[in-house]
Amino acid sequence: MVARRGRQDRRQRSLSVHAPGDLRISASRLARLYIRGLPSRTEQERETGPHAMVRLLARVVGVGIETADMLVNEVLSRPMRDRKAVARYAGLTGSPDESGAKRREQGLARASNVRGRRGMIQLAWRFLLFQKESALALWYRARTADSRLGTRKTMIVALARKLMIALWRFVTTGETLEGVVLRPAG
Repeated sequence: MVARRGRQDRRQRSLSVHAPGDLRISASRLARLYIRGLPSRTEQERETGPHAMVRLLARVVGVGIETADMLVNEVLSRPMRDRKAVARYAGLTGSPDESGAKRREQGLARASNVRGRRGMIQLAWRFLLFQKESALALWYRARTADSRLGTRKTMIVALARKLMIALWRFVTTGETLEGVVLRPAG
């Protein structure tokens, strides 16, 4: 019973009304005053940085906010030298094994950004559904016309690599993707 009375006393003390000249202030009032005093972000600040990249990527039909945010945070916000560096960092390139005269491919590079690679392969499949008339989707259909399963799996990684490079160019230089439908800016 003593502990309960102590809690009630503390609660009453925190809710008590202070005299007009009293310098004590509640935490919530202090937070409101602090937030009001912060400078608001200007329009120019909103149009730069990772948030602008997310909004720009989300305009592409078939790319959602979560996918755009993941791509920006995992791959696109890092400074990359060229398109090959983007594909390498995303893990969408092969890992060759050369030993003497033997040359063989060991599949995708494992030492890379796993979330970026998985996200891009999923996005490549989704891209085929939502952007049927884009140049990349038409390229994929032409390359997989023989309809062998192995060809489709290999080519979806190639499509993901090409799509990653195209999206990187889109957010860094503003170069539009050929035949891709965009949502209106808003």
